[in-house]
Amino acid sequence: MIPSLPGLPVWRRPASMPTFGFIEGQVDLLVIGAGYQGLSAAYHAARQGLKVQVIEARGLGDGASGVNGGQVIPGLKHDPETLRQLLGEEAGQRLVDFSAGTADAVFDLIHSEGLDVEHQRNGWILAAHTQTAVQAAVQRNRQWRKRGADVMMLNAAEVAFLTGARGYCGGWLDRRAGMVNPLALVFALAHLATLSGAGLLLNEAVTSLHQRGSLWAASTDRGRTLLARKVLVATNAFSGTLVNGLAESLVWLHSFQIATAPLPSSLLDQVLPGGQPVSDSRRILVYYRRSPDGRLVVGGRGPMREPRSAEDWAHLERAMLRLFPALRDVPVTHRWFGRVAMTPDYLPHVHEPAPGLFMVAGCQGRGIGLMTALGPSLAAYAASGDARVLPLPVTPLRPIPFHRFRCIGVAAHVAWYRLLDSLER
Repeated sequence: MIPSLPGLPVWRRPASMPTFGFIEGQVDLLVIGAGYQGLSAAYHAARQGLKVQVIEARGLGDGASGVNGGQVIPGLKHDPETLRQLLGEEAGQRLVDFSAGTADAVFDLIHSEGLDVEHQRNGWILAAHTQTAVQAAVQRNRQWRKRGADVMMLNAAEVAFLTGARGYCGGWLDRRAGMVNPLALVFALAHLATLSGAGLLLNEAVTSLHQRGSLWAASTDRGRTLLARKVLVATNAFSGTLVNGLAESLVWLHSFQIATAPLPSSLLDQVLPGGQPVSDSRRILVYYRRSPDGRLVVGGRGPMREPRSAEDWAHLERAMLRLFPALRDVPVTHRWFGRVAMTPDYLPHVHEPAPGLFMVAGCQGRGIGLMTALGPSLAAYAASGDARVLPLPVTPLRPIPFHRFRCIGVAAHVAWYRLLDSLER
């Protein structure tokens, strides 16, 4: 049976709930957006003694942080040597060092705080569907092993043994990675932030921001005005017109997911028996994992528009059966989607278009680790204003030319890439 669209994720909400409230008077830091970035920054800022207010236009976990695939992957889309070429030796190395520890930041926080978040850390597999992709993985493996990372190459038989999936030429195992219940992590971060003293308002949108002397004044759709010394706009893929040029600097896409019914015991040793989450090397990638209750969860790109029927997820069901033909009689019980943000250079960007107004945008599929790990740096920056505490340089906002036509362009690219992927199968 198909739930009403959009479907509901299979992720469990934790028992511990954050407290909600408004902090009267001026605050040191106003955080707009209660996803991983905003909540992690709020938590660490409150722990440093800052007076912090978080405000979220939707419900907790209703955005990308609550509906993503749960994969916690260190590093970025670019390999270490490429990052140093793009950013220069010093800035590139700083970002390499930071990105190497993003998964550590998530799992260390879960363990140190005893968070009620299902998690598993036995690695992540990048499965290569062509020999060209295998060679790219060889280069990635070489660069990370040189830096002491716990990674290794896999041949075709090893990928087949660990995943149970058909059609891969080889792959790469990053043992630093893992997976979490993404929705539970959002609630846990919110709980930590409010326990540390941060205020949290939900279902209230900031409609305008303007400077009032040395402060920022934020007006909401409920007629409230909040005054803050610093403002972190942590809206990422849901950025609208609040900050001029921010939404136009990003390309947003829809990531669709499906989940099967719990797999019968006869199939559990055939589908991801190694327990690692997987992303493949296709241009329009497919990613998948097993949920704590034994479902196969498969995700990938979907239409640029919002879904209209179960047919909008049919490409994922076809991919699932291509990889795991034995699942032909296992029903798909859940379908959902979320919005993600990418940047043209596949790097996260830090911007400060006006003094005291700053933001980080662009996750490129690394949002859980990246945005959670950025929390301490963003809190330190809010407290000190010293950009040297950030792992990324502060750069100007650069709207993408002809951004209004992005849906047409992205849809054309997706269709072309799907064709190329099908020819390489």
